[in-house]
Amino acid sequence: MAEVAIERSLPFVCIPFGTRNHFARDLGLDRNDPLGALDAFGGSERRIDVGRVGDRLFLNNVALGLYASLVHSRERHRRRRNAFAQLRALLLLARNRDSVGLSVDGKAVDAQLAVVANNDYNLELFSIGERERLDEGRLHLYLARGWRPSGWDEETYERLTIDSRTPQLQAAIDGEPMQLETPLEFSMQPRVLCVLVPAAPG
Repeated sequence: MAEVAIERSLPFVCIPFGTRNHFARDLGLDRNDPLGALDAFGGSERRIDVGRVGDRLFLNNVALGLYASLVHSRERHRRRRNAFAQLRALLLLARNRDSVGLSVDGKAVDAQLAVVANNDYNLELFSIGERERLDEGRLHLYLARGWRPSGWDEETYERLTIDSRTPQLQAAIDGEPMQLETPLEFSMQPRVLCVLVPAAPG
């Protein structure tokens, strides 16, 4: 829907639900009140950034490596109605100690997880935090290194290329499992999306 809004120069309204919850939180919406988000139709406009990987748009982030594998595994088990989907996905992380085998702009990186984010996140390991801004105009690359990673290395870009030893990579785009063909070309489109948000009280 955000893609259509950009193509047609229309405002976008975010209703907190499913994978939209993180984006709604960073917009300042009450994630427990989806109906309250409808007040945005009489609210105010914000211009925000979007990221792209190839021709795919992302509002939040693109995860690669073990976090993406976790999302794919969780989704498979969820389809089987497995109550232990999360536990099984976490066991996957414990079993796989190898580097993902990525390169960033032609330079090899030794990392278990990689996240390319639309603007700056406050991150904890295995937990996607909040963003203070949605209009910084920068991509942030976070890498977790080693078989027991304890933190993130961070770099900022306007565009970057991530390649792999394999022709395809498992990815999670805004929390949704995807298969992407390599190399992955990431770019930023500053303030191209007009978002309607509820007016501030008072």
